[in-house]
Amino acid sequence: MYGGREDNHMKLAEMNVTDFTQLLASDAPAPGGGSTAALEGALGAALTAMVCRLTAGKEQYAAFHSLAVEVQDKAEALRLEFLTAMDGDTEAFLQVSQAFALPKATAEEKAARSAAIQAGLIRCTETPLQVMSLAAEGLKLVQSLLGKYNENAASDLGTAAHSFRACAHGAWLNVVINVGSLKDKEKARSYQEKGAALLKESAAMADQIHQAILLSLV
Repeated sequence: MYGGREDNHMKLAEMNVTDFTQLLASDAPAPGGGSTAALEGALGAALTAMVCRLTAGKEQYAAFHSLAVEVQDKAEALRLEFLTAMDGDTEAFLQVSQAFALPKATAEEKAARSAAIQAGLIRCTETPLQVMSLAAEGLKLVQSLLGKYNENAASDLGTAAHSFRACAHGAWLNVVINVGSLKDKEKARSYQEKGAALLKESAAMADQIHQAILLSLV
């Protein structure tokens, strides 16, 4: 439900692809959709950086060199933020798990446990919201490259956009599944409104990018 991972072993971002997907495929409740959404974002950022590297320094695309270098740096920074978010999701999950394990024998213990659970749920909601925000940033970077990049990498740039789209949609589902358990309904409403706006923005950008790239290939 909450995303994340239950152990304190190697960070998810440090695992090789085989080990991560094997862990993901296991019956462990985490890592799950939250970490996978963040990974999708990291892949989108990596592809964006790759397209920039295939553009910068090329004589044919000399007019776009400065833009490619600038976007490359931003995409690399985003990639690292997404990788950090993979384990941020883990920490949020552990916080909620530990809160549920707190004693509840007295009224005071019950109140403290409830407050700790709510604090953890807030973190579990804010983490995917931040991932959604990063996905929107990534799509804006891709959008800025349209018509100004090495066209031999058109499919790569399009895949980057779809990776960011998948990231945004997956993170949104993780917002929704947690926000319903928040007792602070005003905060829950604020999270829902922010997430819905980010999702709409990201979907529109991804659609526009997809169509633009398809037209460039015809």
